[in-house]
Amino acid sequence: MTKNIMKRPTVIAGNWKMHKMSAESEQFIQTLVPKIAGADCKILIAPPFTSIAPCVSAAKGSNVQIGAQNMSDSDEGAFTGEVSCRMLKDIGASFVILGHSERRSHFGETDTHIHHKIKRAVLESIPAILCIGESEQERESGHSEDVLKRQLDGALEGLSKEQLQDLTIAYEPVWAIGTGKSATPDIAQSTHKAIRTHIAAHFGDDFAQSLPILYGGSVKPNNIESLLMEPDIDGALIGGASLDVDAFSKMVLR
Repeated sequence: MTKNIMKRPTVIAGNWKMHKMSAESEQFIQTLVPKIAGADCKILIAPPFTSIAPCVSAAKGSNVQIGAQNMSDSDEGAFTGEVSCRMLKDIGASFVILGHSERRSHFGETDTHIHHKIKRAVLESIPAILCIGESEQERESGHSEDVLKRQLDGALEGLSKEQLQDLTIAYEPVWAIGTGKSATPDIAQSTHKAIRTHIAAHFGDDFAQSLPILYGGSVKPNNIESLLMEPDIDGALIGGASLDVDAFSKMVLR
């Protein structure tokens, strides 16, 4: 089935990582909002924690949703430097990115840790974008699908499809993040199809066919359209190119 038949939403999301001060972030959203008014897709921006509140204010009344790049798996407590889901919701964040490869590689987040965060997101009713992806070595050795299945199973263990109705998956091959390399549409499509098939085996075909699966990894204005033409690619999680308001607008409006 194609995404048109299943009516899965197209999602264009920007992950700013550790870029932009609060005033710059607010100005970006103020400039973006009129550029993409009336766009026929979901538009998500995940700024740094310090810029969430001003971005929420700037996006008020628009079709742009503001979220966070990470969160704690705890509700509150003596966890210096952590930010809880309730704190994010308190300042207006409406979604959260979890399991990004940079969190896994730079900060040692394991599948188990990410699982606890997904459970916290479910408990607090905040939509999550779960990132999964394999390294270049894992792809070249033929273990891509095994890695992705392990990450999916680890993150979603014990959760029901009813609890995961607000879930989005983002496939981000580690070898394509910030490298300028991007998976070809054929490679991305075959991987997205494998992810959807694995989800179907665990949660049923209806759930799998309604689940948005995004591609991330050096997505730019010159390659986004060819990726989104593939039947199992429902949008993009964009890093570097989302920092430029004109480039991001082009990708939203394509």
